Parts: sequence; structure tokens; C-alpha cells
Amino acid sequence: MKTSFGITFLSFSAVALTVCVPALAADTPKGLDTRARNENGRLIYSYQGQTVMIDAWGNDGLRVRVVPRGGGQTSDWALDIPSETKGQIEITPTEATIRNGKISAQIHDIYTQKGHLQFFKHIGDKKELIVSEYDYVVNAHNPGTRTFKPLGDGLFQSELHLAPRQGERFYGMGLNSTGGVNLKGSVIDLYQRHVKHVVPFVVSSEGYGFLWNNPSLGRVEFGNNRTRWVSYGCRQLDYYITAGDSYAEIMEHYADVAGHAPEFPYWASGLWQCKLRYKTQEEFLGVAREFKRRSLPVSVLVIDFLHWDVAGNWKLDPKYWPDPTAMVKEMNDLGIRIMISPWIFAVPESENFAYMRDHDLFIHYKNTPIQGNRDNIPGARFLGEGARQYDPTNPEAAKFLWSKWKQNYFDLGIRTFWLDPSDDFHEIQDYDQVQYHIGPATEAHGYYPVAHQKNIYEGLVSAGEKEVVTICRSSWAGSQRYGAAPAAHDIFSSFEHLEEYLKAGLNLAMSGIPWGASEIGGFITQDNSSPCFHELMIRWYQYGVFTPVFRTHGNRPNNEAWTIGGDTYPHIRAAIMLREHLRPYVMAQMNLASQKGLPPMRPVFFDFASDPKTAEIEDQFLFGPDLLVAPITKYEARSRDVYLPVGTDWTDAWTGRKFTGGQVIKADAPIEHIPAYIRGDNPGLLRAFQKLYEQ
Repeated sequence: MKTSFGITFLSFSAVALTVCVPALAADTPKGLDTRARNENGRLIYSYQGQTVMIDAWGNDGLRVRVVPRGGGQTSDWALDIPSETKGQIEITPTEATIRNGKISAQIHDIYTQKGHLQFFKHIGDKKELIVSEYDYVVNAHNPGTRTFKPLGDGLFQSELHLAPRQGERFYGMGLNSTGGVNLKGSVIDLYQRHVKHVVPFVVSSEGYGFLWNNPSLGRVEFGNNRTRWVSYGCRQLDYYITAGDSYAEIMEHYADVAGHAPEFPYWASGLWQCKLRYKTQEEFLGVAREFKRRSLPVSVLVIDFLHWDVAGNWKLDPKYWPDPTAMVKEMNDLGIRIMISPWIFAVPESENFAYMRDHDLFIHYKNTPIQGNRDNIPGARFLGEGARQYDPTNPEAAKFLWSKWKQNYFDLGIRTFWLDPSDDFHEIQDYDQVQYHIGPATEAHGYYPVAHQKNIYEGLVSAGEKEVVTICRSSWAGSQRYGAAPAAHDIFSSFEHLEEYLKAGLNLAMSGIPWGASEIGGFITQDNSSPCFHELMIRWYQYGVFTPVFRTHGNRPNNEAWTIGGDTYPHIRAAIMLREHLRPYVMAQMNLASQKGLPPMRPVFFDFASDPKTAEIEDQFLFGPDLLVAPITKYEARSRDVYLPVGTDWTDAWTGRKFTGGQVIKADAPIEHIPAYIRGDNPGLLRAFQKLYEQ
């Protein structure tokens, strides 16, 4: 039997064993209807201190909550958009079923577990098993499929064990360095840090999507023998599962319940120019003027951190930025938007520190007085001794921070913000000691970026801004609602990291956050004058053309197209111009991202699930349905193999030559461009590439 994704269904080994041991079936307890009930379209099952609640959620989706005795909900987290859907419920003495469109869940009692859960996908009159709780078969080594270990204060260390399918592949989970796109075999720690965005939504090749609606510290293991979700401190298990006939349908269902990205503004589809850092108003304006003198398109120019006199004053230092009003006016006249990175720390000598400390607006360690020195953040000492970080989960802290940003940035005309950082800046090993207003970080750590993004988004909207895009250093489920454009931060300027974060970016795209941002050139640059670095910059720009947010950034003295060195400028200029020609196509994909949750940049299998070879392709990707891109991630490579998916013809975007799908070709990759292919006949797209030859 095959799914619509072209994957053969095979039985779980544990389930197969129950067929071989008839005594297990005879031992199945009766009377499940005494433990299950229908409460207004919600299926509830209670047994031995656990209550399982299953709701129909959105289209073809179910939300499962398992509450232990003494536990209970703190927040709806990413699933706070109410669902009015009612499930179709049937309860018999042997099983209870809830169905919502194409998905159903079945509870039954087995030898090793009462209330064992299985999920099915419905295709016409047939149903197919897509995922199940693990069956340990015998009690001798049964730790439990759903476990809760009390930690005190209503928190539990908990686990959920699921049985993977043979050959099943997983995609998503945010931006994590795993070495590949398929997450099978990976272990991912559930904490936020720059270079690492944890978004606990995963899409399976078996035709379902799964959200771990739990921002606590923990981990997930995509093992060959089981999938294990672990929370180091939560009040209940809470997850969402949806079925679909395609990856696109799954992503759309998820966007409907976790939130859609807002409408993407046209200005954001061009080049975002940044480096660490433009130190003065004169330098900043000089770069903007040079872009215009060269007729080189640029949409956004960035003022990075340390633009203040003291961390926590949240204003441009007048010593280096003497006339911001005039600066903003000139930038507006040039048609370039300013983005600024205010950071979220205050040091004791800042004008805002005492008020924030006395009103408990900072995050701090557990069981420590709010004025205690232990609350200082070691990782932020470069900002000044005693630096502390605001608490975005505290409404009063959110209101205070935005009032300062509005007064000192927005009211000047600076309306776009870089949320760097948007993660907890304590030492990683101390995360479980941190206390937020909303609760302990053990329970809520992953929610930090969403809280910050939400605060700034709502502040901007309330001030009248209608076009919100925020580059951010961390993200979690739901970040997309608030204009978040996640980017890898602090990666190396190397071909190895270009390839690694290309793959990580595809998983970010499969996580329900469609506005992934490039970091062209990488950030940490150890040698900015070698031929290898020069070629790296060319290849990274050529790749970046086909990412949702076309952005360069790096810690190097020179990061403007004309300052990279060597013979790079003509090629970088060509990449920038190609992006300019492609902007109508880019905007069409970004509109679909907002409307339907479809990631503009996505793995090849997304659109070609019926072609099994596409599942093996991790170094190519699609940008929208009609562009196949094959980046160059090796130094001095001038050709590479490209697989063209079956079922359509492909046109070489540079030569116009046509190829039949379903074959591997040796593609030319001169230093002037990377391989790109247009699906079928698309004269408009082909014209965008050919315009480069006319310049």
C-alpha cells in the first residue's frame, strides 16, 4: 500500500509481534467506554492519573493534550488561535475514535498500555496508519510511552514515544546544524541560541505534520527504532498532528492553526546591506550614496549594535550620529529603508536600568532577589559590567521597552528592527536556573523569541506601521505571525558553512516560517583577502539571490559589493541585478507564503513527491514551483551534477536549452553564475535571466 507521497506502508515491528503472539489479543481489557467520553466534540480518556483530551483542530488536524494528576495548562503557546471544529466521535467497549476530515485518532487498550493512541489518514473509504505511540510489547522493559516525573511547582519531566515507519523521513525543526535535510537519525536539543533556531514542527514523508506545542527545555530524538520527545519541565503533553495529500496541504493546515505570515512588502524583496558595523552617520550615508552613484539597487541599509553611548539608553549616540533626522530624510529621498539593531540589555549606568530593576522588568535567576548581582549576564559583559536582559514575557517590560524604541527610533522615521538577539543570553548550562515573568525558563525557554517578536510587531502596528519584517536571531512556532525573518547568525565564512546552512535553511522553510534570511558571506571572517574568500562571496551572493530575504552581513572591514576585492565586483553586481529582475516572481511566492503558508524556498521533493529520487537531493532546491537552483558549495568547482525531476521539461535559465525531466545532467557552473533551471515554459522568468546579458 502506498501513500500519496509515494511511500510504501509497512507495519510497525511491535505491532507485527502482536500478530505472532495470540495471547496478547486475548488479554485485551474490555470496557474502554467506561474510561472514554464525548464532551461536546472533544474525546476524553482518563485512566490512572492521566487524562487524554483530543480535539478536532483546524482542517484535517487533531490536538492532543495529556494532563497528569497535579498538572494543567499554563498557556496555549503556539495554538492560541481558537478552533471551532468539532470532532466526529465514536466510542465502543473496545475503542474510541475521533475524526476530523482526513485524520482520525483511535484509543484502545493493549497488553502494555491502556489508552494506546494511533493516528490514521483517510483516503476515500480507506484509512491508513500514519503514526502510533510506541508499543513495547512486553512489560519487562516497558518504561512507558507517556511518562511524567514530578519536579515540583506543578512541573513534570515528561516523554512521548512514537513508533516511526520504515523509511520515514522528517523535515523541519527550525534552523539546526544536522549535516543534512532529512532529520532521521538526528538528536536536536530544544533550546535557542544564535546559529540555532528551534521550531518544534516536523513534517513526515508519511503524509503528516507534527507540532510539539511545548517551549520547555528538552530534546527530540529521531531514532531508527523510535521517535522520542522529551521535556525537562512541562505541565502537560500538548501536540498537534495534521494529515494532507501533499506537503503543500500539510503546510497550509499548519499555517491555519499556528498563524500566517503577514503580507510581505515589496521593499523587503530587494538587497539588505549590512556589516559589523557602520560606526558613524558619515560612513553610513557614504555607503548609501555610493550604491546610488553606482546605480546598484539596495532596499535596506542596517545600523548594527553599539550605535548607543551606553547599553540600555536605546538611542543613537549623538557623538557619532549627530543629526539622525537629516539622515533619515536623506535615506528616504534615496529610497533606502533603515533597519536598526537596538539589542535588549541595560547596564547599571544607563538611564533606564534603575527603573527596570526596581520594577522587575529583567529576567533573572530563580530564588534570587531582583536586585541581586547574580542576575548579571556573563555572556553580555562586552556591553558593560552588570548587563541585564529585559523580560519580553512581562507586559510591563514590553510596554516600557517599546516606549523607548518608539521615542528614539520610530519617531525619527526608523521603522524596521533587527531583533538581535531574540534569545536568552544566559550561559546555556544555566538556562534551567532562569526565571521569566511567565514562569521558569525550564518550562518556557523556547517562547522567548516569540514573545519579543510579538511585542515589537504589536508596537509597530499600534504606531501605524503596516509593513513589518524583522530579521531575528531566534524563532519558535508562531514567529511567522509577527513578520519574523530568521537568519543564521555568527556562522563562518566558509564553503562548508555555505553548504551546511543551505540545508539547514531548507529545514527552516519546512518549519512553517517562510521568510528565511540569508547571511551572505557568513559572519566570522578569518581571511578576507584570499582568492578562496573572494570566490566564496561570489557563490554566496549567487545562492542568496534565490532565498526569501536577500541579505548580506559579516564581521569584516569591507562588505559592500565594490569593496570585497579581487575580481568579485562584476559577478556580485550581476547577482544583485538578477535579484532585481526576479522581484516580481519573488513577490508572487512571498504572497503565496502569506496566504497559504507555502515556503518560497523549499526542498525539491516538496513539489515532486511522486519522484522518489528527489528525496535523495539535498544540495538543490526549488524557489517557488518554477525555479530549480543548484548552488556551488565547493571552491573552484566549475560544473556539478544536477538532477531534473521527472514529469516536466526543464529549461536552462542561462542558455535556453531544454531538457527532459528524470535525468542527471552535468551542468556548467562558470564563475559568472550557478546552475538554474526553469520548469516548463515560462517566458517571463527566462527573460529575467536574459536581461543580464543586455547590461
